[in-house]
Amino acid sequence: MRTKFWYLILGLIFAPLLHAQTLTGKVVDLKTKAPLMSVSVYFDNTTIGTTTNDSGEFSIEYSDAIQSNLVISYIGYDTVFISDYRSLSSINVSLKEALHTLDEVVIDANDGLTRKQKLRIFRKEFLGFSEFSKSCRILNEDDLILRYNKKDQTLTVNAKRPVLIKNKKLHYEIAYDIADFEIEFRYLDAKTDRYTTHSVLFTGTSFYKDLSPEKKPKLIKNRTKAYRGSIQHFMRSLYRKSLRDEGFDIFHEKFQVDEWTFFNVETMPDSPFKKVTLKSTVDILFDMKDQSVLQPLVANFYVDQYGNYLPITELLFSGIMGNQRIGDLLPSNYGLDDN
Repeated sequence: MRTKFWYLILGLIFAPLLHAQTLTGKVVDLKTKAPLMSVSVYFDNTTIGTTTNDSGEFSIEYSDAIQSNLVISYIGYDTVFISDYRSLSSINVSLKEALHTLDEVVIDANDGLTRKQKLRIFRKEFLGFSEFSKSCRILNEDDLILRYNKKDQTLTVNAKRPVLIKNKKLHYEIAYDIADFEIEFRYLDAKTDRYTTHSVLFTGTSFYKDLSPEKKPKLIKNRTKAYRGSIQHFMRSLYRKSLRDEGFDIFHEKFQVDEWTFFNVETMPDSPFKKVTLKSTVDILFDMKDQSVLQPLVANFYVDQYGNYLPITELLFSGIMGNQRIGDLLPSNYGLDDN
């Protein structure tokens, strides 16, 4: 059975000049109306972010490439997501204190797996299996709350604050705010630490901090390697109708096919997205060696020139693309402004 891997992510390009816009705002406490300082304000899955000053004010610049939600996040408060910022020049945001905190009583409960075992599994399935993933380190593991349900054979993970990951090879520090994380096991032996997964699901928002403003050749090589053959690369190529030129070949029932007999890409008036029709599961080979499978759960999906696509959870990737995890991913504005 194919492993299902869903992640919340909206996302080089040979693009036209990008139009920059600036959004300003102020963040206050909903009850007291007092300004909140050091609130995180960022575009999901990008390197574009800032924090509020001591007056609760912020200013953030973005381009046409940014299609993801604006995230307003502060510890102890409910996170706010804003999608209609393009129609605004200034916003006022009131944050509501969180009504509940994560239950810490059961952190060390005996649920069939030790915390050490649960952490080992979480690291592997969250960070990934590649050379880039192996260079990653979680900086705040004490903030993780891990629960194993022996009856259902599921591992769920929450965190008190965004999970901080340092990717040494790609030179990013990622703040990933977990909304949901669940592994459903097909088989697990606590004595030997052996297991196989039935499905892995995690959703959340992420902010990338670029640790290397100066792009050295080795770093450029690593990021290019992570990009090539990725879902982001595939979606950008699909938009441009350049799949084969970019190294992607399409197969159906073990036979190579003309990609445009399976993918129909239509321009949509007054929309940055193109409509893609795909009615059947296809195999994708990149450079004729890296194999992935794309299984659509809907007849149509939508993609823009930057690799953003919708609806994310209705496209199931397995194989190489399906095994991509946090350690393999690049921000959605990669390739723009040298990110």
